[in-house]
Amino acid sequence: MIIAIAQDVKTSEILMVAYMNQKALEKTLKTKKAHYWSTSRAELWLKGESSGHEQLVHQVLIDCDEDAIILKVEQKGGACHTGHYSCFFRELDLDNKERIKTIGKKIFNPRKIYGEN
Repeated sequence: MIIAIAQDVKTSEILMVAYMNQKALEKTLKTKKAHYWSTSRAELWLKGESSGHEQLVHQVLIDCDEDAIILKVEQKGGACHTGHYSCFFRELDLDNKERIKTIGKKIFNPRKIYGEN
Protein backbone atom coordinates (compact mmCIF):
# COMPACT_ATOMS: atom_id res chain seq x y z
CA MET A 1 0.00 0.00 0.00
CA ILE A 2 1.36 3.42 -0.98
CA ILE A 3 0.18 6.99 -0.62
CA ALA A 4 -0.99 8.54 -3.89
CA ILE A 5 -1.21 12.30 -4.28
CA ALA A 6 -3.28 13.59 -7.19
CA GLN A 7 -1.98 16.90 -8.54
CA ASP A 8 -3.47 19.05 -11.32
CA VAL A 9 -1.15 18.70 -14.32
CA LYS A 10 -1.68 22.33 -15.43
CA THR A 11 -1.83 24.30 -12.15
CA SER A 12 0.09 21.95 -9.76
CA GLU A 13 -2.76 22.28 -7.24
CA ILE A 14 -2.97 19.27 -4.91
CA LEU A 15 -6.38 17.70 -5.50
CA MET A 16 -6.53 14.74 -3.16
CA VAL A 17 -4.63 12.06 -1.28
CA ALA A 18 -5.59 8.40 -1.38
CA TYR A 19 -4.05 4.94 -1.18
CA MET A 20 -3.05 2.55 -3.94
CA ASN A 21 -2.26 -1.11 -3.77
CA GLN A 22 -0.45 -2.98 -6.54
CA LYS A 23 -3.64 -3.71 -8.47
CA ALA A 24 -4.75 -0.04 -8.35
CA LEU A 25 -1.35 1.08 -9.64
CA GLU A 26 -1.37 -1.55 -12.40
CA LYS A 27 -4.88 -0.53 -13.56
CA THR A 28 -3.89 3.14 -13.46
CA LEU A 29 -0.83 2.51 -15.62
CA LYS A 30 -2.78 0.33 -18.05
CA THR A 31 -5.80 2.64 -18.49
CA LYS A 32 -4.18 6.02 -17.72
CA LYS A 33 -7.19 6.69 -15.46
CA ALA A 34 -6.65 6.94 -11.71
CA HIS A 35 -7.65 3.89 -9.67
CA TYR A 36 -7.33 3.78 -5.90
CA TRP A 37 -7.79 1.39 -2.99
CA SER A 38 -10.62 2.34 -0.66
CA THR A 39 -9.52 1.58 2.89
CA SER A 40 -13.06 2.13 4.23
CA ARG A 41 -14.74 -0.19 1.70
CA ALA A 42 -11.75 -2.51 1.20
CA GLU A 43 -12.11 -2.43 -2.58
CA LEU A 44 -10.55 -1.05 -5.73
CA TRP A 45 -12.24 2.03 -7.18
CA LEU A 46 -11.94 4.01 -10.38
CA LYS A 47 -11.98 7.75 -9.67
CA GLY A 48 -15.09 9.18 -11.28
CA GLU A 49 -16.84 5.84 -11.70
CA SER A 50 -20.07 7.08 -10.10
CA SER A 51 -19.63 10.86 -10.51
CA GLY A 52 -18.04 11.08 -13.95
CA HIS A 53 -15.30 13.23 -12.38
CA GLU A 54 -12.44 11.09 -13.59
CA GLN A 55 -8.72 11.74 -13.42
CA LEU A 56 -6.73 11.26 -16.62
CA VAL A 57 -3.13 10.46 -15.68
CA HIS A 58 -0.38 12.32 -17.56
CA GLN A 59 2.64 11.50 -15.38
CA VAL A 60 3.54 9.37 -12.35
CA LEU A 61 6.33 10.51 -10.02
CA ILE A 62 7.87 8.15 -7.44
CA ASP A 63 9.48 9.39 -4.22
CA CYS A 64 12.98 8.34 -3.11
CA ASP A 65 11.72 5.70 -0.63
CA GLU A 66 9.23 4.30 -3.15
CA ASP A 67 6.40 4.55 -0.64
CA ALA A 68 4.50 7.46 -2.19
CA ILE A 69 3.63 8.66 -5.68
CA ILE A 70 2.30 11.80 -7.29
CA LEU A 71 -0.16 11.42 -10.12
CA LYS A 72 -0.15 14.45 -12.42
CA VAL A 73 -3.75 14.38 -13.62
CA GLU A 74 -6.25 16.18 -15.76
CA GLN A 75 -9.22 16.42 -13.41
CA LYS A 76 -12.66 16.22 -15.01
CA GLY A 77 -15.09 17.99 -12.66
CA GLY A 78 -14.34 18.04 -8.96
CA ALA A 79 -11.91 15.79 -7.14
CA CYS A 80 -13.62 16.11 -3.74
CA HIS A 81 -16.81 14.26 -2.82
CA THR A 82 -17.95 17.43 -0.99
CA GLY A 83 -18.39 19.25 -4.31
CA HIS A 84 -15.09 21.15 -4.33
CA TYR A 85 -12.48 20.98 -7.09
CA SER A 86 -9.79 19.99 -4.54
CA CYS A 87 -10.09 18.17 -1.23
CA PHE A 88 -7.84 20.91 0.17
CA PHE A 89 -10.43 23.69 0.22
CA ARG A 90 -9.88 24.82 3.84
CA GLU A 91 -7.01 26.75 5.39
CA LEU A 92 -5.89 26.94 9.00
CA ASP A 93 -5.19 30.53 10.01
CA LEU A 94 -1.59 30.52 11.31
CA ASP A 95 -2.29 33.46 13.62
CA ASN A 96 -5.45 31.94 15.10
CA LYS A 97 -5.02 28.17 15.10
CA GLU A 98 -8.63 27.53 16.06
CA ARG A 99 -9.89 29.33 12.98
CA ILE A 100 -10.36 27.41 9.78
CA LYS A 101 -11.50 29.27 6.71
CA THR A 102 -12.88 27.96 3.45
CA ILE A 103 -10.75 29.06 0.50
CA GLY A 104 -12.27 26.92 -2.25
CA LYS A 105 -15.70 27.09 -3.87
CA LYS A 106 -18.02 24.22 -4.60
CA ILE A 107 -18.25 23.42 -8.29
CA PHE A 108 -20.98 20.77 -8.09
CA ASN A 109 -23.76 19.64 -5.79
CA PRO A 110 -22.72 16.30 -4.26
CA ARG A 111 -26.34 15.38 -3.38
CA LYS A 112 -27.21 15.35 -7.08
CA ILE A 113 -24.46 12.79 -7.72
CA TYR A 114 -24.19 10.75 -4.53
CA GLY A 115 -27.69 11.26 -3.04
CA GLU A 116 -28.52 12.07 0.55
CA ASN A 117 -26.03 11.17 3.28
